[in-house]
Amino acid sequence: MGIDEHFFTRKKGYATTFCDLKNHRLYDVTLGRSETALEAYLLRLEGKDHVRIVCMDLAAVYRSIVRKHFPKAVIVADRFHVVRLINHHFLACWREIDPAGAKNRGLLSLMRRHRHNLKAEQQLRLLAYLAERPALAAIYRFKQRLCYLLLKRHKTRQQCQKLVPRFLRAIVELRQSGLPQLVTLGETLHSWSEEIARMWRFTRSNGITEGFHNKMETISRQAYGFRNFENYRQRVQVLCS
Repeated sequence: MGIDEHFFTRKKGYATTFCDLKNHRLYDVTLGRSETALEAYLLRLEGKDHVRIVCMDLAAVYRSIVRKHFPKAVIVADRFHVVRLINHHFLACWREIDPAGAKNRGLLSLMRRHRHNLKAEQQLRLLAYLAERPALAAIYRFKQRLCYLLLKRHKTRQQCQKLVPRFLRAIVELRQSGLPQLVTLGETLHSWSEEIARMWRFTRSNGITEGFHNKMETISRQAYGFRNFENYRQRVQVLCS
């Protein structure tokens, strides 16, 4: 199952989407995203004992909800959100080290992307910039190694056992770096280490849920918005099932 939030209206706030990742189907959408708002809905929800895997972003509220209402399910972090979090903290750290360089849109594009997506001339430009800033170059190389580690997938149990120590060492390095942005990142990865490590075994992602959110936005625009959530929910169930 995939679980994620999406914006409904300014007055009523956010809604939560439940998605059947195995069959690429929308299961349901309900108003609210807090534990209190979803409590009544989840108490009457049927089939919770059949859910074995829940994929989500790094939202502590949803983790608490899943642990309480889906006791037989294990939580898997969504790879896209984990890598985006790493990039977010890395770029914030870069802005603290070199504020002027971080404002260069060309360099920003190069720093954000994975090394294998850069052309030869782009790699040379980036290397020339980093050569003048050894500390930033070390942080950049560390970020690349960490992202490549987390991008691995379809691994066996034995392969995962070899990857886990590398991941844990990276967390220790982040927490001991002394740089506020990297320390915060290390604490977050440490808190979600089990859920993140499961990404190597889990073959699906919450991108399926995000795809349904794009359809929901289109439905809402075509209707010029909804005021009644139940009407919106029924329309979504018909068009997204």
